[in-house]
Amino acid sequence: MQKRSNKYYLTLSLKEYANGDTEPAKELGIEFDNHDEIFGIIQRIKDKNIFENPYEATQFALGLKLFSEIKLKHRNNPLFDELNEVFPVFMKKLKSL
Repeated sequence: MQKRSNKYYLTLSLKEYANGDTEPAKELGIEFDNHDEIFGIIQRIKDKNIFENPYEATQFALGLKLFSEIKLKHRNNPLFDELNEVFPVFMKKLKSL
């Protein structure tokens, strides 16, 4: 039996370059699956007040979920060898806060 995943669509827009330029505008849209309900995770990270800025909490949660889902799908890839040892410890620490 295949596990079901939540399906997401993420749009990333470059609003302004570091030098102040606004042109040319860039935008990227990606579809992806994730076993977690990411909006709930974002809210839980915000509620933990790990970061003073709620936008940083959103960035952290979103980045973590995007990264960890790929790491999980490719856990046998040698790229993740070192992380496979410490990542579960990190996640337990995060969840215990």
